[in-house]
Amino acid sequence: MSDNRQGADQEQLWERAEAAGLGAIAEKVLAKTRLSREDGLTLYNSPALHVVGELANHVRERMHGDRTYFNVNQHINYTNICNKLCRFCAFQRLPGQEGAYVMSPAEVAEKIRAQLDAPVTEVHMVAGIYPKLPYEYYLQILRAVKETRPEIHIKAFTMIELMQIARRAKRPLREILPELIEAGLGSCPGGGAEVFADRVHREGYHLKNTGEQWLETARIVHEAGLRSNCTMLHGHIETPEERVDHLDRLRRLQDETHGFQAYIPLSFHPDHTEWAHLGAPTALDELREIAVARLLLDNIDHIKAYWIMLGIPVAQIALSYGANDVDGTVVEERIYHDAGATTPQEVERRELVQWIRDAGRVPVERDTLYNVIDSCDAPREAAIPAEPALS
Repeated sequence: MSDNRQGADQEQLWERAEAAGLGAIAEKVLAKTRLSREDGLTLYNSPALHVVGELANHVRERMHGDRTYFNVNQHINYTNICNKLCRFCAFQRLPGQEGAYVMSPAEVAEKIRAQLDAPVTEVHMVAGIYPKLPYEYYLQILRAVKETRPEIHIKAFTMIELMQIARRAKRPLREILPELIEAGLGSCPGGGAEVFADRVHREGYHLKNTGEQWLETARIVHEAGLRSNCTMLHGHIETPEERVDHLDRLRRLQDETHGFQAYIPLSFHPDHTEWAHLGAPTALDELREIAVARLLLDNIDHIKAYWIMLGIPVAQIALSYGANDVDGTVVEERIYHDAGATTPQEVERRELVQWIRDAGRVPVERDTLYNVIDSCDAPREAAIPAEPALS
């Protein structure tokens, strides 16, 4: 695009934003200036969602063009036994309760073995908090995966799980992380953060570690050289102010560690939970979360539209509201399906590629750390450069 055309497009974007009462924010976005917490509240409260989305899309295309990332992955939820009793969760079971399970290392290996014919590059392992599982169990399931499929990348253990693992080891997390890495841990997912606000923590998941503890654990993970994702569970009892605070705290930690590689807004699914009466966020709510995150999290490179939670049509629209990643093919996801998700349990690679193309974007297969495996519309290549996030 010529400089004159680009300048004209940006001027028109500013004019539309100005007409919607978002001109000052648009000026910052076009100048690559960090938005304030007050700007975040304005974006959450603006009735002009289409303009918020257009601003987010501008940032998305400035950073990534039309490229949209996905990977070929599988999920393993190794136990659903949990002692946190979160009011938003339909996945958790108590010991002895109907449906409660713990996978043995051999069963974890069998899950991996079942996908050996598929070009899977990542296994995503998260689960409940079951205090009776010994520290050695976590090392064993990592080793079981690696022994079955040595080349696979293991993205495992939320910050909440890592705190429990260190508790069972009776040693500091900094001390055991090298052992987990040696056993096969390659990176960490972003779940368990929920909403950092103390009020929401007290009302919804008071037995879970606090937001500050989650952030400190992520700091330790990043200092150990591991990358991780980050999340926020939205659409229940939290306020816009609490969402902005959550995003700002993620942004401040990223300024310090540069360890977050992707942010995923997680939509609350109320079915079969204690909060079923609250209802679920709408598609417009979900699109706003994607857009506001892209605009506020200027130092996190990737924003995911997690199709398992959003559904395929909304995920496709989200690719024009700031998202540049749709996660992966996913095999046997349990946590959100127990809470009423009606999306497929898995899709084939070719389906994901077609969905991305149908949304007008260019599909790019990646590995967990965003190294390009296949740009899909071009010969295989080692990397596709992208403008880094603001530091």
